[in-house]
Amino acid sequence: MEKILYVEDDLSLIDGLQYTLESSGYAVDNARTVKEALTLFRNTHYDLLLLDVTLPDGTGFDICKEVRNSSTVPIIFLTASDQEISIVRGLDMGGDDYITKPFKLNELLSRIKALLRRSLQFSKGESVLEANGIRVDTIERLVWKNGNQIDLPLVEYKLLCLFMQNPNHLMPRELILDRMWDGNGNYVDDNTLSVYIRRLRNKIEDTPNTPEYLLTERGIGYKWVVK
Repeated sequence: MEKILYVEDDLSLIDGLQYTLESSGYAVDNARTVKEALTLFRNTHYDLLLLDVTLPDGTGFDICKEVRNSSTVPIIFLTASDQEISIVRGLDMGGDDYITKPFKLNELLSRIKALLRRSLQFSKGESVLEANGIRVDTIERLVWKNGNQIDLPLVEYKLLCLFMQNPNHLMPRELILDRMWDGNGNYVDDNTLSVYIRRLRNKIEDTPNTPEYLLTERGIGYKWVVK
């Protein structure tokens, strides 16, 4: 049974969503503060985190930042703000998805299932990927650049694996969205994909503004060039 840590302090939301998740076959722990959430995370294995942004002693961003120091567990932010700055901040902090309140329960369940399924898929396959000074251990989900370990949240990690598994092949944006988010990118748009690509380039390219490895063909897609 997959286990979810649900971080929310609004009592009017906790019981209903926790009941829905448990009825869908998940084991769920609830935390109402940053401190409580981090304590649970350090002592329990979770397959996914659901993080409210606004909490009594901090934010979901604080939790995400701390979690990303040691784990690539999938993270979904639940936020009342649909402003781009909040969404981008959540992604930049290492989040894998976001959904704005109020939301439809079926949509949230679909996103959870898709993210857990992709997480499982990307844990399989070749155990080591290497090219352009980048080494990926797909069993431990660790990434090194020129011998130095770099931190990649799950979506960036999956993008890198996808490109490295398809070297020197132009990958259309539609194909990437389909592979990464299922159903031809139902939950993201081209702008969101561009944000992830930019973040990945900043970590794997020597000069991100003039990339050598992760190249763009305008309006079509991206290519991982092996040199």
